[in-house]
Order: sequence, then C-alpha cells, then structure tokens
Amino acid sequence: MLPPLFCSSSERHAHAQQLAAHYGFVLLDALPEQGHALVLDAHKLALCSLGKGAPGPVFVDFVGGAADWRRKHGGGRGQGVAKACGLKGGSTPHVLDATAGLGRDAFVLASLGCQVDMLERSPVAASLLADGLLRAQASDEVAAIASRMRLHHGVASELMQAWAADRPEVIYLDPMFPETKTKSALSKKEMQTFQQVVGADADADALLLPARALAACRVVVKRPRHAPLLAGAKPSYSLEGDSVRFDIYLG
Repeated sequence: MLPPLFCSSSERHAHAQQLAAHYGFVLLDALPEQGHALVLDAHKLALCSLGKGAPGPVFVDFVGGAADWRRKHGGGRGQGVAKACGLKGGSTPHVLDATAGLGRDAFVLASLGCQVDMLERSPVAASLLADGLLRAQASDEVAAIASRMRLHHGVASELMQAWAADRPEVIYLDPMFPETKTKSALSKKEMQTFQQVVGADADADALLLPARALAACRVVVKRPRHAPLLAGAKPSYSLEGDSVRFDIYLG
C-alpha cells in the first residue's frame, strides 16, 4: 500500500497534484498522526515516519550530504562500484542501473563520467529520485552530472526485455536484500523506514537472466558480503569489500 502525499507548501500544490496523478498517491489535506507519508514542502519531497520518536525523513540529495562527500572524497575510480563496472583508465561505459533505489551508486557512476539509465519500479522510490534529480539539475555544481542520469519508472525485468535504445555495456543490480534479525545487520533508522515502505526485492533472482541477455559487456551484482549468489549463478569473478561483494558476469 502506497503512503499518502501531503503538501505543506501552498505554492507547490499544483506539483503535488501532478505527483499524485502520475504515481498514484492519495493527496491529503492534513498530515496523519501516525504511519508514513510523503511530504512535499517548499524545497523537496521526503518520505516521513510519523509519530513520537520517529526517525528523520528520507529524501534524495545529490547536491550536499553524503553524495557531496563521496563525490569529492570517496576515492573516484578506485571505488568498488567503479572497478566492478569496468571503469579503467578513461573508460566510461554506458550503465543501466536496474534497481536504482535512491540513486546513490548511479550518482557515483555518473560523477565519474558514465551515462546512467536508472530503472525503478517503486512509485515511492521513483518519486523521491525524480525530485532529487530536479534539484540536482538546478545546481551549478552537479547539473552536468545529473544530465547524465535518466530515470525510467517501471518493472525492471519488463523494461529490460523491451529495451529499444542502445544496449548498455554494463547492467548494475543492487536488489534490496531482506534484513535479518541480527543487530549488526540493521541499517540506519531512516533506511529502515525506506525498506518498510518499499519492501525487499523478493523477485530479484528473475532480474539476472534478462540483464545478461541485454548487457553488451557485463552484469554487476552488488550483494552483502556473505549473501548467496543471485539466482544461484556462479559469476566470472567477484570483488569483495569489508561488507559488500560485487559479483561480475562477463559477456
């Protein structure tokens, strides 16, 4: 069930109506006291948990915060995602991120020069990502990066099978992994909110076959380090970090 949408800015009510019509949100006149809601204020769209002791809002920010730090200090092409996607020397492949989520890795790849097509089926995640892209496009500092990112809202397996544009050289898969009950596996409270609303990608195994059929060079699957292989398929090789693993399937 989708969270409702509330607009706290009278100047953006028309935009809120457009969001509700495009993504299927119910537009409310008042903010609920509990649960979750999307809130559009004068500056951004955010997913908010409501009630006493609720965690902070979830929104996409490509201009500041963690994205800004990672762009400036994250290690450039030495980062695991860059190595896994084959960014060697001056190579900047066209990447299709089939599980875009909040667009964090997509932004890293775009900041390194890649054209990135992002697929996202969740209306909540897609609306937050679209809002973040609009703000990034209005920023002199990152507008050029945002121009290399294109969002497609729909089911990834269907979009990949019907893909009519140029074949991406790399397809990147980072499906939402179901959280375990162990404390060490719990993410930040804000991300727990996002996972509660969007849900895990229980059908993630079904993405590998169409991804391998479409990708011109490689498919990259990001997993928790000790997670099972996607669809049980052995990769060509893997790159392991402290907490994550990149499984690479070549040609």
